[in-house]
Amino acid sequence: MARLFGTDGVRGKANVDLTAELALDLSVAAAHVLGEAGVFDARPTAIVGRDPRASGEFLEAAVIAGLASAGVDVVRVGIVPTPALAFLVNNADADLGVMLSASHNPMPDNGIKFFSRGGVKLDDALEDAIEQRMGEDWQRPTGASVGRVTTDLGAVEAYVAHLVSSLGADSSLEGLKVVLDCANGASSMTAVAAFETQGAQVIAIHHDPDGLNINENCGSTHMGDVRRAVVEHGADLGLAFDGDADRCLAVDAQGNDIDGDQILAILALTLKEEHKLASDTVVATIMSNLGFVNAMRERGIRVDQTKVGDRYVLESMNANGFVLGGEQSGHVIMSEFATTGDGVLTGLHLAARMARTGKSAAELASVMTRLPQVLVNVTNVDKSRAGIDPEINAAVAKANHALGTSGRVVLRPSGTEPLVRVMVEAGTTEEARRVADELAALVKQRVSL
Repeated sequence: MARLFGTDGVRGKANVDLTAELALDLSVAAAHVLGEAGVFDARPTAIVGRDPRASGEFLEAAVIAGLASAGVDVVRVGIVPTPALAFLVNNADADLGVMLSASHNPMPDNGIKFFSRGGVKLDDALEDAIEQRMGEDWQRPTGASVGRVTTDLGAVEAYVAHLVSSLGADSSLEGLKVVLDCANGASSMTAVAAFETQGAQVIAIHHDPDGLNINENCGSTHMGDVRRAVVEHGADLGLAFDGDADRCLAVDAQGNDIDGDQILAILALTLKEEHKLASDTVVATIMSNLGFVNAMRERGIRVDQTKVGDRYVLESMNANGFVLGGEQSGHVIMSEFATTGDGVLTGLHLAARMARTGKSAAELASVMTRLPQVLVNVTNVDKSRAGIDPEINAAVAKANHALGTSGRVVLRPSGTEPLVRVMVEAGTTEEARRVADELAALVKQRVSL
């Protein structure tokens, strides 16, 4: 049986894979496992938030019911970004946080992410323990021992104040015109307020969520509208968030994309100049472009590469005392201010770097040269078999040998979607495309459902 938890919580199509019953059972099991692990106080408190998608309404109700039935007091904070939920758990010294979101996934999907005290994601061992406890008989509290439920829809204001304070008292974004694509998601409640508080002129697009339009042809997975808006309005910078605002991608004044690797490079150099980059090291994943690794090496910065997933980036940061890490997809973790990836925080610090230096986004992004990279998603395959199939492994090894030091292949099953990703970097786009297509065809042939 496949593991229930993926690289970023439990995800699936809402009311098909991710049902109210599953959400309730998961919440009860989480309460028991974390309580027995010594995470909880005698009377534990959980904070529950969600992104705007419609299915979050019934899943939120199920999670709250499960926690309260297990004796956990619950504070419902409504629609908030995932990093806001993590911040609120830490800020309130709560015992548990639960976020209902499928991040960048389409609207019909949803997900459940658990945060422990301090606003940190659970490790694999705790997730496995929760999965094993689901459906077990348990002693139910009664009377005054059941959990109580309260609502605090104003908690997000404390998060926005935290974002603004992270820039420092003398930091201003006055003079910058910024387009913000909120993906009709949770950043609609935070991003505009944060940037306007710092003096930026803001043009907001896709900031009117109705429960059905989250990530629909907008946000960090569909950059066309933010590119057009930047050029149309003569903006200095465009920022695109995903549905739960834990990632951020950018666009320069000419409408050219600035990906997560480039943003990470800009922030790494900023921290190094300020003597704040611990061990002169930045953490990235195996999917980061070789151009990023080369640029960092040339400037005396080491890159510690992990498995894909911001949780693994964070694990390395916590274990080694590193302060900056991220992914090409736009997840960036600045541990001085956040315990998880935070798109709005990232965008604010990128804009602040522009304001302080007087440099354009394009100038800052030119610190690295991206090698041509092609990513092919292979659907309708058994992703659990792709990494162990001997013919696929042999083909990947052969391709890596042929590319040599000027390229590489990474083939991996997605942790959040039912597909296999084939990523190829090479000296030219044409060569990368040829190799990627050949490997994708082989994956389709060997492990097709």
